[in-house]
Amino acid sequence: MMMQIQRNPTRPVMVRDLQIGGGAPISVQSMTATRTQDIEATLTQIQALETAGADLIRIAIDNKKDLEALVEIRKQTRARLVVDLQENYPLAEQIAPHVDKIRYNPGHLHHLERDKSIEDKVHWLADIAGGNGCALRIGVNCGSVAPDFLERFPDDSMEALIASTLYHAGLLDSFGFTSFVVSLKDSDPAKVVEANRRFAGERPDVPIHLGVTEAGMPPDGIIKTRIAFEQLLSRGIGDTLRVSLTVPNDRKREEISAGRSIIEDVYAGKFRSVPDFFGKGLNIISCPSCSRVENEAFVELAQQVKDLTQYAASHRLTIAVMGCRVNGPGETDDADLGLWCGPTHVNLKKKDVSIGSYTYDEVLEKLKEELDHLIALKAG
Repeated sequence: MMMQIQRNPTRPVMVRDLQIGGGAPISVQSMTATRTQDIEATLTQIQALETAGADLIRIAIDNKKDLEALVEIRKQTRARLVVDLQENYPLAEQIAPHVDKIRYNPGHLHHLERDKSIEDKVHWLADIAGGNGCALRIGVNCGSVAPDFLERFPDDSMEALIASTLYHAGLLDSFGFTSFVVSLKDSDPAKVVEANRRFAGERPDVPIHLGVTEAGMPPDGIIKTRIAFEQLLSRGIGDTLRVSLTVPNDRKREEISAGRSIIEDVYAGKFRSVPDFFGKGLNIISCPSCSRVENEAFVELAQQVKDLTQYAASHRLTIAVMGCRVNGPGETDDADLGLWCGPTHVNLKKKDVSIGSYTYDEVLEKLKEELDHLIALKAG
């Protein structure tokens, strides 16, 4: 028997021929994990994700060479493409003619052209998107909330996250641009539920993209995501979603199958119980494998960290493994131990304090040493 779920009355947003919100079926998306400049590999992955049922496929663009690759990729695929602007928002003008949707992170707008106001930058992005028939996503992440909102709410990161999203939604409305969705993401499923419920309560008209950032490896990453999605979808919150998993390139399709499975189960009234102990012991978070990763060994390292730390499973500690400079610096700050993976070295951190930089071969031994030290401190 299908559940009767009263969806939030969000307005429809068109991404080319795909409707998001307005009562349309919940769409499922993923992101390429290949290097964008490797055109053949990226096209192969786009095709694999399309075959798996991806409604939208996101690509990261960080520089002009990535942009040149995107132009060629667009010529060879009709997939609905979304571009993540990362820290280089001025590229939007050249990107927009080749994509269907653009995602910007309010926390990254301050990096370039510091003499321009955030309002002017967002107005410019809205004009570019509108002029090219693109939708926008306001993508706000726990580890990269805009500095001005962190200053306004120094003791309440949740309030900063929600306030930033509401502010940018209001900005786009004021510019007469309504073809946008929002996402409010955290690695903690409970915080994802709280943030999205509160935003939806304030702005029930805005379509929401659901996601648990840095969910990690299967099966834990799917469980964490399911916890959040079951709570939100059953309340009618969520119009499009992504299950963000740390998996090798040839397994990226698992993000699509996991997303479809969660949606189907929720609407069929099948809710999977979560053991009482889940989330009360060692918590390993890792960002999804994507084209921003600076060394593909990151995925293997994340698995090695999981295997190495099994002996500490009963200890309530968080270890974060991040694969690029976008997620690495900020989104390891709250972890007891964080590994920020660069091209050749891994930066090991304890909360927001750097311990040192190690090669991929060296870092596991140092991680175990630091983990043992933390366990000893807690025992003492």
